[in-house]
Amino acid sequence: MSIFINKQDTRVIVQGITGRDGIFHTRKMIAYGTQVVGGTSPGKAGIVVDGIPVFNSMYEAAIQTGANTSIIFVPAPASADAIMEAADAGIRLIICITEGIPTLDVIRAANFVERKGATLIGPNCPGLISPGHCLVGIMPGQIFKEGNVGIISRSGTLTYEVAHHLTLHGMGQSTAVGIGGDPVIGTSFIEVAQRLLEDEQTHAIVLIGEIGGNAEEQAATYIQAHNPHQKPVVAFIAGKSAPPGKQMGHAGAIVSGSSGSAQEKIAFLEKAGIPVAAEPADIPLLLRGKF
Repeated sequence: MSIFINKQDTRVIVQGITGRDGIFHTRKMIAYGTQVVGGTSPGKAGIVVDGIPVFNSMYEAAIQTGANTSIIFVPAPASADAIMEAADAGIRLIICITEGIPTLDVIRAANFVERKGATLIGPNCPGLISPGHCLVGIMPGQIFKEGNVGIISRSGTLTYEVAHHLTLHGMGQSTAVGIGGDPVIGTSFIEVAQRLLEDEQTHAIVLIGEIGGNAEEQAATYIQAHNPHQKPVVAFIAGKSAPPGKQMGHAGAIVSGSSGSAQEKIAFLEKAGIPVAAEPADIPLLLRGKF
């Protein structure tokens, strides 16, 4: 089965549906078969966008539509409030695409979501996809193929590149989750890895990491101790040429001293039994014949 989302049960509200990005990606999600049942835009209640009703608040939207999932295309200054509004309205899965949210705001929102018993993916993430079934995010659905490889990634574009290489080699994907590249995010590598390790449809896992922090090392330690079916796991770490102390792309992609460097991460993963590809194109070669 797919993790987090599926075609039958996932009912999505788009927060910020009347904005440029909101409506563009709403149309892409609907075309993929996702059940988008409503949107929010304060002060615009009652209008209909491409057949989707718009509400003033998440509380109204959730009551009227029975939604259980939201995706956020709200400007950074208002995104933390949008996350908490969704959780307070009873939404169980919240995907925040927005980047540039202040870290303290994310901490406050993530803690609120946890207290409400909901799940936050992101912020600063591309969302997630269960190929052939459901897309909640900004991923280009046409490059994915239904199959048995699960992907967990800190990078949106690297997710797409790896999925493309897997598809070209006939290796479809069960679920791809972009967890986001900020220093503070809602759902970690470990939480997604746990679901993929338990998922009967997922027969192999790809970790796509980058410099900064120790999330990849934590995931490797977890997988080493919680992989009873011995599912093959491979990885790619971006940022091998990044200079120390310089932020590279994502807010969390920064090396301090030797901590968080690509070389340190690669050594740790390989010691934990997870082969690391030199290039994204090598990932299907590492997986070939293993599942």
